Amino acid sequence: MSILLNNHVGQRRSKRWIVPLVYIVFLMLPLYWLLMMSFKTNQEILSTFSLWPREFTLQNYITILSDSSWYSGYINSLIYVVMNTVISLAVALPAAYAFSRYRFLGDKHLFFWLLTNRMAPPAVFVLPFFQLYSAFGLIDTHIAVALAHCLFNVPLAVWILEGFMSSVPREIDETAYIDGYSFPRFFTKIFTPLIAPGIGVAAFFCFMFSWVELLIARTLTVTDAKPISAIMTRTVSASGLDWGVLAAAGMLTVIPGALVIYFVRNHIAKGFALGRV
Repeated sequence: MSILLNNHVGQRRSKRWIVPLVYIVFLMLPLYWLLMMSFKTNQEILSTFSLWPREFTLQNYITILSDSSWYSGYINSLIYVVMNTVISLAVALPAAYAFSRYRFLGDKHLFFWLLTNRMAPPAVFVLPFFQLYSAFGLIDTHIAVALAHCLFNVPLAVWILEGFMSSVPREIDETAYIDGYSFPRFFTKIFTPLIAPGIGVAAFFCFMFSWVELLIARTLTVTDAKPISAIMTRTVSASGLDWGVLAAAGMLTVIPGALVIYFVRNHIAKGFALGRV
């Protein structure tokens, strides 16, 4: 009887893995297909259906890494994404501290207004940004895109950091002031290490949302600061789409995001535990 019961329990446990396994395969299938396409020629992609390359080639990656019109897009994207992440965190940290520690007139309304900026589609702000930056000569610069992306990244960072800061007891602030700490010293030496996971989570989301945004980045740039997401839309030639190069560019675009996820994976897990992710 006990043997039958153990077998039944074992079968139930094995069945529990079926749904997650199917789900993971479903999620990874497009990425696998993109990877295989990046090692195929255009002729093979368009003429045959195969699960792996029949004529393995690295020419697609060589084209991207040797052509400045391609690899400059990755450099431009990394520049303005890093700039945006730093600016967003620099603005969001004091703002989130104010929302978590102080009560002032209209604080909840202001907090909600910040979140509504994140809810609005980027297309709403494209024309105002374009006219404003044209007047100041900022079109086709990295700082233009970095500042524009602050519109939706700063509210998100404030919302995430406010949750982490609210979980830190106020007694720590009071004890530090009694011990003679100035606010800048307290914030950098004591408070910031306590919310380091929150900073990591906020930096991750700021990086990712700025990295994948296309409409604003494409509108505010021409050549010098053109991001890779915009360059990938210009792969049409006389013979049609260059599918192999486009697939290789897509795989290289995934790498920065995957690296960021790897380094902040523990912070993201803590963010889920606190309910802010």
